[in-house]
Amino acid sequence: MKVNIEIDCTPLEARQFFGLPDVMPMQNAVMDKLQQQMMSNIEKVSPESLIQSWFTFDPKIAERFQDMFVTMAGLGSSRSSDKKK
Repeated sequence: MKVNIEIDCTPLEARQFFGLPDVMPMQNAVMDKLQQQMMSNIEKVSPESLIQSWFTFDPKIAERFQDMFVTMAGLGSSRSSDKKK
């Protein structure tokens, strides 16, 4: 004998039926805290601040980035020949 029971309910109704605690306030608190941390750190990840932190580390890094982009664009042969002279 095989019996199938199909119950149509929301997750909240299922938790209440089984006597499980309501975790919605805890989830909301965690999400609010996460959002506050993300918003406080969002300026550290902006392109301007990243580039500024990279360029303040090494004064010649701007020149190195330029060389890297020239090489990637396939124009590196003219710059490398200038350096050999």
